[in-house]
Amino acid sequence: MSNTDSFIEEVSEEVRRDRLFSLFRRWGWLAILVVVAIVGAAAWFEWQSSQQRAESEAFGDALLAGLESEDPEARIAALSAIETPSPEVAMILALLAAGEEANSEDTAAAAARLREAAEAPGLPRRYVDLALLKAQMMDPAPEDEARLVLERLAEPGAPYSALAEEQLALVDIRAGNLDAGLDRLRSIENSAAATAGLQQRAAQLIVSLESGAVLVDAPVEEEAPEEEAPGEDAPVEDEAVGELGSEEGEPAEEPAEADDAAAEAPGEEDGAEEEPAAAEEAEAETE
Repeated sequence: MSNTDSFIEEVSEEVRRDRLFSLFRRWGWLAILVVVAIVGAAAWFEWQSSQQRAESEAFGDALLAGLESEDPEARIAALSAIETPSPEVAMILALLAAGEEANSEDTAAAAARLREAAEAPGLPRRYVDLALLKAQMMDPAPEDEARLVLERLAEPGAPYSALAEEQLALVDIRAGNLDAGLDRLRSIENSAAATAGLQQRAAQLIVSLESGAVLVDAPVEEEAPEEEAPGEDAPVEDEAVGELGSEEGEPAEEPAEADDAAAEAPGEEDGAEEEPAAAEEAEAETE
């Protein structure tokens, strides 16, 4: 029985081995293909990551080199010359260049740059809305155009809907529609999408407008500096000095006459001293 059992076991083992070899010969190429595909995909992803890392490092180096210049125009030119591998990178460069132009008080050029960058295809909505909103804040468009842009930005669910609603309120107030502007500000104050800072700003603006303040202050008229006031009175002082000079001119001559009298006075005293001397000589002769 033992020999029979061992023989059966050997036969069963050989049958299993033959089945395994047949399966391997039939489907082995597929397993090898799967392994090769996995290794190739891993290598491709690693190469892609290294390429993106190299592009990011080159972009960062070029960006830092462009911002090192002290001249704003040179920084703007350097930022404009950087190659952009993707629309998102182009938008970041446009935002930086627009900030430099705004610091140089060229807000119209900054707004035009942002509006042009927002028209690039393939941009996520958050970048487009941010560029249009900043452009409106830097250089407000005409009322009709501004309303069309801001109403789209203020749609529910938009990334910057609360800020766009605030700009719409400012447009209403500038147009003279104070009630509509206050209604928008009150909705911002009670909106869950608005930040705490935005709600506080809206509340302060509501209080200011309801108290009678204006949105844009009137230009202050230039006043003459205080230093120029004496200059206007200078002719009067000169005339006063002239009058005093004319009045004091006559007394000014009196000291001169007094000096002349003082100069003659010693002569008279000398004459008075000579008379007693002559009298003594006459008495001496009589004796």
